[in-house]
Amino acid sequence: MAAHVATFARATTSSLAPLVLAFVLSLVFTSSGSPDSDALLKFKDLLANNEAINSWNPSVKPCEWDRSNWVGVLCLNGSIWGLQLEHMALAGDVDLEALAPLPSFRTLSLMDNNFDGPLPDFKKLGKLKALYLSNNRFSGDIPDNAFEGMGSLKRLYLANNLFTGKIPSSLATLPKLMELKLEGNQFQGQIPNFQQKGMKTVSVASNELEGPIPESLSRLSPNYFAGNKGLCGPPLGPCVPSLPSTPKGTGKKFSILYIVIIILIVLLILAAIAFAFLLFSRKKCKSRIQRTASSPEENSNKMVASYYRDVHRESSETRSHAKKADHGKLTFLKDDIERFDLQDLLTASAEVLGSGTFGSSYKAVVVGQPVVVKRYRHMNNVGREEFHEHMRRLGRLKHPNLLPLAAYYNRRDEKLLVTEFAENGSLASHLHGNHSAEEDGLEWHIRLKIVKGVARGLAFLYNELPIIAPHGHLKSSNVLLDESFEPLLTDYALRPVVNPEHAHMFMMAYKSPEYAQQSRTSNKTDIWSFGVLILEMLTGKFPENYLTPCYNSDADLAAWINNMVKEKRTSEVFDRDIAGTKNSKGEMIKLLKIGLSCCEEDVERRLDIKEVVEKIDVLKEGDDDEEPYGSDQGKAYSVRGNDQEGYSFTLDR
Repeated sequence: MAAHVATFARATTSSLAPLVLAFVLSLVFTSSGSPDSDALLKFKDLLANNEAINSWNPSVKPCEWDRSNWVGVLCLNGSIWGLQLEHMALAGDVDLEALAPLPSFRTLSLMDNNFDGPLPDFKKLGKLKALYLSNNRFSGDIPDNAFEGMGSLKRLYLANNLFTGKIPSSLATLPKLMELKLEGNQFQGQIPNFQQKGMKTVSVASNELEGPIPESLSRLSPNYFAGNKGLCGPPLGPCVPSLPSTPKGTGKKFSILYIVIIILIVLLILAAIAFAFLLFSRKKCKSRIQRTASSPEENSNKMVASYYRDVHRESSETRSHAKKADHGKLTFLKDDIERFDLQDLLTASAEVLGSGTFGSSYKAVVVGQPVVVKRYRHMNNVGREEFHEHMRRLGRLKHPNLLPLAAYYNRRDEKLLVTEFAENGSLASHLHGNHSAEEDGLEWHIRLKIVKGVARGLAFLYNELPIIAPHGHLKSSNVLLDESFEPLLTDYALRPVVNPEHAHMFMMAYKSPEYAQQSRTSNKTDIWSFGVLILEMLTGKFPENYLTPCYNSDADLAAWINNMVKEKRTSEVFDRDIAGTKNSKGEMIKLLKIGLSCCEEDVERRLDIKEVVEKIDVLKEGDDDEEPYGSDQGKAYSVRGNDQEGYSFTLDR
């Protein structure tokens, strides 16, 4: 009997062993995530206020080839290429050791957050190509060797922090550095001698620097050096040499004579400049009047003369509203919204929607209605009355594809603009991170509907506002979607009241090719921004133009598309998340061609708003029934510029 029991026990044990082993192994594999996921989750653990990235799910891979499944993660060829965690109110510690093991990690953007303290040791990420830390509260001196060994770094943005001390000399040794933004800090001393041949931007404005500007930077704009009382030399004024020593007997008389001569020379130079400026102003004024008489379009950031004539007719009415608004009251512009006062707004429960280039946005429920309040910090460019007049002009704009301005509050150091709440958020959130791997992206018919709506709204602005680039800041985050996914343009026509320095640094109008080439915008500048938006919707790629301070052909989405076409990789251009594309490829190609035509660097070759609307209005959700796309073997389409000068390709399938 005992022998039978022992035999049964051995048999049972031997049959259960594989099952137990399999169970243990399954526990091991399910409990461990991918190394990439573990690295990002470890990085997240040390962040404070990290609710914006709570959707990071360890059970879902961060990257599916070039598509990101996690908010703020940038992917390339299935690997984590970078992080773009902007406008999220993040704080805490930046755990670089967690990111160091990621082999393909090349770019990190933490702009517009609440990080503070000394600059982290980014040498731990020695292969970084781009580092964006502007608009935080980092402080203290930066060690002189802080960037030694970062030979791949091309772009470094440290603007609008609280850094002190000298600019680290190790920046001058980085061979590939192209863009350096240090404005809005408290740097002291002299500017290092930058000798990089590819250097395009070195902005050190609004610091405490002194001494001569290095000759290698003398070709840059004076705006990059403004706000430093001690800086001199081209492109700023000349450096005044120190007085030479003189013999004791004649020293005093010679010093006085020397000072008098210098003062006279300076006065003569100033008089000559004033005289030349007066002549130029008269000539410019005369030619502007002549052009205004013959053409309604004037290249100016301000309203044209006809706008001001209309404004002055309303000035008496506006003045009374201005006085009321400046005493702590909201000025309402919409009749169909229930009135509330500023105290109601300040005491209402609020949800932070984000922090953009102009300021923060909040969703608040006031007297039972949801509204969005945008707080602007860089909008004291005009006087009180001009600001009220401009707001009332915007309040009269009514179109199905414009988000109407409901109310505003004006104080010199702060402006509040109140609008209704858009149920489906921004277009950018749907294109770049508002859906998981299991959910489809925006369907083709929805994307086409959005493009048509944006075109109609933009055409309305062109027709109603006598201003060059009537929108001025058109991009996917400024296109909101209502409950039926109808697009609503927002942040339009704010260029005349935004501080010029801030506008030139962040607004899309100043990132256009014509502004980079000629330092001026055109009546087709918004068309270029619209073209970038169209290509963004078709490709699903985030345009680098949104991040660069000025136009860069190397970062141009249109250039990438045309290169893909030349390499006969056209099928890889379109966003793989677009659903509902059956029998629609032909119409998608047509829209791609329109987008590229809008992005022409040559303004003369670029479509105008009337042509854009006409071409987009005829697009359909599907190809013609008599010519379905699937039956066209080797169908060719032109995708660049005019038909005569474009080139054709066969769509890869």
